[in-house]
Amino acid sequence: MTVKALPLIRYILKPVLAGLALAIIIVVLNPSLRERLPRLDRSISQVERASFSSAVRRAAPAVVNIYSHRQTRGNFSQLLPQGLGSGIIMHGDGYILTNYHVVSSADQIFVALQDGRLANAEMIGSDPYTDLAVLQIAESDLPVIPLDLKRQPKVGDMVLAIGNPYNLGQTITQGIISATGRNGLSSSYQDFIQTDAAINQGNSGGALVDADGVLVGINTANYQWLGDAGVGLNFAIPIELAYKIMGKLIRDGRVIRGHLGLSGSPVNPTIARLLRLTEVMGVAVGEVEPGGPADRAGLRPNDVLVAFNGEAIVSTDMLMDSIAETPPGHEVNITLIRQGRRFSVPVTIDEKPPMAAEAPR
Repeated sequence: MTVKALPLIRYILKPVLAGLALAIIIVVLNPSLRERLPRLDRSISQVERASFSSAVRRAAPAVVNIYSHRQTRGNFSQLLPQGLGSGIIMHGDGYILTNYHVVSSADQIFVALQDGRLANAEMIGSDPYTDLAVLQIAESDLPVIPLDLKRQPKVGDMVLAIGNPYNLGQTITQGIISATGRNGLSSSYQDFIQTDAAINQGNSGGALVDADGVLVGINTANYQWLGDAGVGLNFAIPIELAYKIMGKLIRDGRVIRGHLGLSGSPVNPTIARLLRLTEVMGVAVGEVEPGGPADRAGLRPNDVLVAFNGEAIVSTDMLMDSIAETPPGHEVNITLIRQGRRFSVPVTIDEKPPMAAEAPR
């Protein structure tokens, strides 16, 4: 090392040593930082491992097993097992949220709590369009699922599915939220949460919770193609929708929806060119139900609906939700474009008829 190099080395070391000394002083004066420093004598077995046990302890007691039975008809009437599923205790008054298809054909419903209690359940109301139902049991000191409607589940969030698959007993599976807003799987009133947390037969109606044990969805189905379940493709109803439907079922025993009587698709660039529109917006009418509200108001196929009561129609889901939330008998104004001409028509909304088809499995 030459004499000329020494000043350069001192120049470099001076700020390094000063920074190291400052760091030592900060750590010494702050005990919480000292606790975070790695200890050389800590063995691998002493390293804290990631665990979801606290989330499970918070949520799992409120997830119940549901057994539905059907009464046979004939000379020797008896109750036979009909269905298996899960449910979630949502309120201390005994209200339980589950899937409609778990209890749709039941004459008698039993609920098994995780503390060993077995109770008869009363059907409060059901909604096939969203595959949801509310039961009630007459029990006290019930565990209630943690709930925070302000939490918005995001893609990549860690989640746990809690239920009773194949009647093996309560089981926890873990995964992430793979996607949100999945639609086209059932009725137009659902935007599913997609997850790779395993959901099997018996999990329907169970809880999908986040890493804190807070409810984010109602497990409802796994994806099937030609009879085979898609591995890692499972779906849950978002709690925001489920909670809103639950309130209506408790209040009215059913969900009262507005009905316009048409089908449509969002306007894309291709449809815009075919209909000679100057902008891509609104919903293009496909079919109009004969005698329905839209038909009576003079709406036609290929009309483009661009506003509902003055609010721009940005998607088909937005239009369907607006119609569903309109009380039957109310008049609304729909703005449309027909052959380049823009105008508004008044439409009196009917009530959505009951769904006759079975809910999804």
